Amino acid sequence: MADVNALKDQGNKAFSAKDYDKAIELFTAAIAIDPSNHVLFSNRSAAKAGKKQWATALEDAEQCIKLNQSWSKGYARKGAALHGAKRFDEAIEAYEAGLTLEDSPALRKGLQEVKDAKERDVSEPLGLGKMFADPNLIGKLATNPRTQKHLADPAFMQKLKLFQQNPALASSALQSDPRMIDVLGVAMGIDMQGFSPDDGFDGLPPGYTPPSPRARPPRSPSASTSKTPPAPAPAPAPPAPEPEDVEMTDEDAEEAKAKADALAAKAQGAEHYKAQRFSEAAEYFKKAWDLWPKDITFLGNLGAAYLEAKEYDQCIATCELAVEEGRGLRADYKIIAKIFGRIGTAYTAKNDLVSAKKYFQKSLSEHRDATILAKLQATEKAIAESERQAYIDPAKSAIAREEGNAAFKNGDFAKAVKLYEESIKRDPSDARGYNNRAAAYMKLMALAEALKDADKAIEVDPAFVKAYIRKATILQTMREYSKALEALQAASSVDTANAHAQEIQAQEFKIQQALFTQRADETEEQTLERAMKDPEVAQIMGDPVMQQILQQAQGNPGALQDHMKNPVVRQKIMKLINAGIIKTR
Repeated sequence: MADVNALKDQGNKAFSAKDYDKAIELFTAAIAIDPSNHVLFSNRSAAKAGKKQWATALEDAEQCIKLNQSWSKGYARKGAALHGAKRFDEAIEAYEAGLTLEDSPALRKGLQEVKDAKERDVSEPLGLGKMFADPNLIGKLATNPRTQKHLADPAFMQKLKLFQQNPALASSALQSDPRMIDVLGVAMGIDMQGFSPDDGFDGLPPGYTPPSPRARPPRSPSASTSKTPPAPAPAPAPPAPEPEDVEMTDEDAEEAKAKADALAAKAQGAEHYKAQRFSEAAEYFKKAWDLWPKDITFLGNLGAAYLEAKEYDQCIATCELAVEEGRGLRADYKIIAKIFGRIGTAYTAKNDLVSAKKYFQKSLSEHRDATILAKLQATEKAIAESERQAYIDPAKSAIAREEGNAAFKNGDFAKAVKLYEESIKRDPSDARGYNNRAAAYMKLMALAEALKDADKAIEVDPAFVKAYIRKATILQTMREYSKALEALQAASSVDTANAHAQEIQAQEFKIQQALFTQRADETEEQTLERAMKDPEVAQIMGDPVMQQILQQAQGNPGALQDHMKNPVVRQKIMKLINAGIIKTR
């Protein structure tokens, strides 16, 4: 998946640089590796929309929705593709479907743009917006003698691009600059300068007032209404900037100052944050956002300050605002992912694990980060444990165990296993559930599972004698006679009241008989060879202390009894007796 993320990052950079062909190539390569990643189809749809390939952009958007129907951005991509294809009603439906999932500013903005476009499409009989949006318009202007000189003016080109990018402004184009009349004439294929208000030309927009003669560029003496275009005139020097350009420069300067002040406030906030003065840090981060509400990292930092100050509700509200503003500002998906992760962390601190899981998942849908993934996995584990604890009910455990006993008596051992499992879930601290399930597993000849349950019952209740006896029975069935004897010896040690003494002795007798039969024809060398295959026996035999005890016992058998007063030595000696190395008769 690292390759997928790398390709996605490169594709996003190409998209930001408007290199749509490269972006499409990179997203396609990522999809080939991970065809189930809905984000990749979303990104490729956006790149295709950048090339105005509306049909294929729509296909990718629909695939994105198919892979993740709960991701609102997929519907935004679909709406944009349908909008570009001028399928306005379908685009409106797509945006509205997305808004049912998430009240996103981007979706609301897209919906409004489609509605406006649909209205313009109906109310604009002349289609001025369409004329300015013609992709071949610049080429036409460059080949027309009247308009080619206008292209040398940067201010004119800036306005023309503005009208091309925003066709809705086309209706004001003619009044904003008289040179746009020439542009309109080229777009319509006529010589606009050949018409005057008295000519009866009624092709201009209703309510249009021609600019004053002073605003009109001087007419060439050779101009006429003839269809033959006049000879190209030398390109004049670019006109002086108009007052509106000066005003725009002033605004840019003010914005630059506001941004610089905001960054300075952010830096001060960061210093307070490092010093763990989180309230002061929050004030500076708020100031930064108020000064420059175009960078959601200010809100992200504010959320982090609230998180450290344990003001979790404020952290969540601030981060949600950051996501909402970020969608409208087209913020980097990694920043959005980080903010979603912060919301998840805040919910974790509030012990609202379900909400925390939701926001960690949202974060990962934007960008896959190992830290957030680990938090999600820990949260899911905590939710599972919480649900397990909530499920515990000793009374219901007892009912399930009794029902399991009834099924066991009726010979329905598979059903008994399920009922005992329910009993264990309802009260995992009751060893009887594990011990009973071990008995049912034995009937089904699932001896490995039965042995695990017997060991678990002993772990839960080390004084539960029946669990040791059950373990011995299982081991005896598995022909692990030495280990079965050890289990019975452990049962005897915990049966302080001797309540199960007869049962233990009877079973021990049967196992000793089986051992005697198994080892009847063994020589001492064969017995030692077999016993040494057991790692525990081999370890005991290699212990210098035990070697000394065994040598002493050969000369003085009574010394062995003295050594067995030590519990550790006793356990090792019993292990050797059970293995047949030490003979007791």
